[in-house]
Amino acid sequence: MTTGWRNWTRKLGLGTLLAAAIAAPLAPWSSPILAADANMPVAAAADAVKERLSRIFSGRESPASVDDLRLIEQRVRELTDKLQACTVGVQVGHAWGSGVIVSKDGYVLTAAHVCGQPGRDARFMLSDGRILRGKTLGLFRTVDAGLMKITEQIKEGELPSAEMAQAKAINEHQWCLATGHPGGYQDDRKPVLRLGRVWVLDENKAITTDCTLVGGDSGGPLFDMDGHVIGINSRIGPKLTSNIHVPVNAYRDNWDRMVKEEAWGHLDGHEPYIGIRGEDGVTEAKIATVIANSPADKVGLKMGDIIVSINGQQVAEFKAFRDYIQEKQPGDKVKLQVRRGEETLDFNVVLTRRRG
Repeated sequence: MTTGWRNWTRKLGLGTLLAAAIAAPLAPWSSPILAADANMPVAAAADAVKERLSRIFSGRESPASVDDLRLIEQRVRELTDKLQACTVGVQVGHAWGSGVIVSKDGYVLTAAHVCGQPGRDARFMLSDGRILRGKTLGLFRTVDAGLMKITEQIKEGELPSAEMAQAKAINEHQWCLATGHPGGYQDDRKPVLRLGRVWVLDENKAITTDCTLVGGDSGGPLFDMDGHVIGINSRIGPKLTSNIHVPVNAYRDNWDRMVKEEAWGHLDGHEPYIGIRGEDGVTEAKIATVIANSPADKVGLKMGDIIVSINGQQVAEFKAFRDYIQEKQPGDKVKLQVRRGEETLDFNVVLTRRRG
């Protein structure tokens, strides 16, 4: 792709280019791959188009002409009805968000901050006007992954659903589509689609795209260009072109825990804090430092104490202790059993929010 074309796309934006492509008069394909002779068999031409789209959508190549943009626009049109059908509006209490149905029996992926906590009543608004009842299930707060379930009785085959992508199928620079209900669900408007690309990928934590999100989109799906769910809308970054999504493998890897309505971890900016550091190079969970005025300091923990268990769970090393704390939230109480010399002591510590 030439520098001139690259600058043009940045200046005008993809939406402007697609609008130009739609408005432009019909012309023969001008992409180098597709500029074959007019006698190319139909099947061969279809394969060429498919291969061209594959290279573009994977990020291996960039659109090189208006005709390439027409191909992109055509694929978006082909996917629109399916993606809108499985994207739902979600209401939990007084809060609104979005979600996506991923199974015929009604499991819905959303964001943890949309769920709030397990066991809450939820309502799901489908694009065909149906409103169905359900409940919130498990939450992995640290990555903002939440699971819900439609519990209202429905006939088999009546729920539209999308397939979750395999984690290995997600790549930086690939094209994607985000849907949701920006500003909240509106009964006279279907889920809104935004086309963009994956710019940063951390398979265990987050996907960053330029698919602009606003309030109400939280919990809505991020799709690849085959219509598979690759992520869930989480939060807005510092710029319009920096939007954060939960990777789909956060749901795959923790599916059983979420179905069982477990809740663990902490939301972004709410890291739990106890105020101790471990001693390096030892096989026990030995405290090296107790920070002044921390929760640990206030209950009387001291340097040299060895943590034996937390909430009844044995602790073999400090890393295991630290990982356990990271699954908690500020305000949670933990019971520590500590060995101090020949004594075994119990401490109840209330975690606070880490500052700075």
